[in-house]
Amino acid sequence: MNNRINTLYFSPTGTTEKIVTGIAEKIAEHNGGNTTISNIDFTLPEARKKVFSFSRDDLVIAGVPVYAGRVPNVLLKFLNTISGNGAAAVAIVLYGNRDYDDALIELKSILESNGFQVIAGGAFIGEHSFSTTLGGSRPDEQDMAAAGEFAAKIYDKIKTPGEDSAVVVRGNKPYREYYRLKDQNGDSVSILKVTPRTSSDCLDCKLCAEVCPMGSIDPDDVSKITGICIKCCACIKKCPVGAKYFDDENYLWHKHELEAKFTDTRREPEYFI
Repeated sequence: MNNRINTLYFSPTGTTEKIVTGIAEKIAEHNGGNTTISNIDFTLPEARKKVFSFSRDDLVIAGVPVYAGRVPNVLLKFLNTISGNGAAAVAIVLYGNRDYDDALIELKSILESNGFQVIAGGAFIGEHSFSTTLGGSRPDEQDMAAAGEFAAKIYDKIKTPGEDSAVVVRGNKPYREYYRLKDQNGDSVSILKVTPRTSSDCLDCKLCAEVCPMGSIDPDDVSKITGICIKCCACIKKCPVGAKYFDDENYLWHKHELEAKFTDTRREPEYFI
């Protein structure tokens, strides 16, 4: 069993972080506490300017949220700068109760192309970035119990390695296209340029600017968006007075459509080892 575990995650609202760190901590427990855990949070822009490299002595638990059924394309440049050098890795994706589509197989392929040996993969559910009801309050106790079971299986696999430690995960190659939004008439629409509004309730606490993973909120005037918005909704969910919101018609329709179609069915974690 490797005595060094590294978590590596992008988690604007904390859901991916909860699963990734939870798995790492459970693996460490199974190893009798003889394991050091290093957490690498690359959510904010400054962290993605650093270069990270691992070795065969490392176990890396890497996690990203699912955006439109894929690995967020804004992360691809950074992810492809990481050097695995033969390190064992676990690929984790987290989605908002719709589907993870090809995100897990895509993350696995990215890690493998950068020198990691991916020994396991998992897809977990978290509260959707657009909503508080779709996947609401997840990951919950049941999800964390599943993460614990997964961690135990990872530990067993590492402790007794076989000749072939590779894992097969669900997904398609070539990857399907990014999930496309449609308006109320069924026509394809884009919300790429849609940005959040700021109400008069704003306290100018600057928290939204601090948590924006793209560094796109002007700290001198938090009502101004100076870069791209990936709709992670960190600024909305973390605002202490609810001053951030979206009012775009297509965004609101898509949010309503997702909640109407996918809230009533509870999707469960899937893992592959």
